[in-house]
Amino acid sequence: MRIAIFHDYIGAIGGGEKLVLTLARGLGADVITTDVDADSVSKMGFEDVNIISLGETVKMPPLKQISASLRFAMCDYSKEYDFFIFSGNWAHFAARRHGPNLWYCFTPTRAFYDLYETFLHRQSFITRQFFKLWVALHEPVSHKFVNYIDHIVTISAHVQQRITKYYCRDSVIVYPAINISKYRFEEYGDFWLSVNRLYPEKRVELQIEAFGRMPGEKLLIVGGYAVGDHASVYASRLLNNIPDNVKLLGSVSEDELKNLYATCRGHITTALDEDFGMTPLEAMSSGKPTIAVNEGGYLETVEDGTTGILVNPNEKDIIEAVKTISNNPKIYKNACIEHVKPFNVPIFIDQISEIIESLINKQE
Repeated sequence: MRIAIFHDYIGAIGGGEKLVLTLARGLGADVITTDVDADSVSKMGFEDVNIISLGETVKMPPLKQISASLRFAMCDYSKEYDFFIFSGNWAHFAARRHGPNLWYCFTPTRAFYDLYETFLHRQSFITRQFFKLWVALHEPVSHKFVNYIDHIVTISAHVQQRITKYYCRDSVIVYPAINISKYRFEEYGDFWLSVNRLYPEKRVELQIEAFGRMPGEKLLIVGGYAVGDHASVYASRLLNNIPDNVKLLGSVSEDELKNLYATCRGHITTALDEDFGMTPLEAMSSGKPTIAVNEGGYLETVEDGTTGILVNPNEKDIIEAVKTISNNPKIYKNACIEHVKPFNVPIFIDQISEIIESLINKQE
């Protein structure tokens, strides 16, 4: 069976990109996208996956999002594949011409829905008016194209609730996966690790401010941002306010990242109402505990007091959690390694394959 996976763009390295490419490899599928950062693909170790670009987007929000939507809406690969999968915020614009299909939904577009006010108030008065206009025009069209989706699969119970609320659609949960066998434990080193795009909703400033008050601790932050997206101003501001014990590494290769997981003392993540959260599972695969904010998808991946500590999103709680784990990080090791076993790649691929098979059978 020939399968194509439509995905928004392959830009800055993130959990979504890794997951899409993992799924493509597992299913033997092609990935159809817009922008392709070949360096990121190489660093993630997915050069073997066939990626087809529909052409580049305009590198200015919201023209970037609009141009991606248009490219997906106008393309036609209906005769070249037997089944189609969509992921991201804009790829489902291809759903009208491509079926049977499913949407592996990371989340309904957050700027349109649950983070609308957050995105709105980050902007100047003038750009705020353009943002309002964009959402008013783009959201109803996006919602219309969701109606062309045959089946929705999602990444967590948390996102499942959003899908019900905003799309009035049922969905089934298939938890994302990581390749557990590629991670290892070496030691509890002298640094903490943060792995996330430099996006405002990741609240990386909380981590930087907390560690700025702990000169005896060290934080390494892995992650970048795509040129032309909404994060450029935020990322620039972060880069200009870094204390001596915090280091921004930018994007790194998969081998470098696994070395960092293997040798860090622990992992920290602070995203706002996170959809799921892959990085805690990556850290746990190396036997490392995670400090995560007590909200969103982290409630489904972090067991408070067992595989890490859930905290309120403030400096005081983060500092206390860092000190608690730093005193004896090894007590979390066995629970972390055991906890990630159900999130292994073969289980994920089998679950998606069974859903595809059932949908194909219904068509016959």
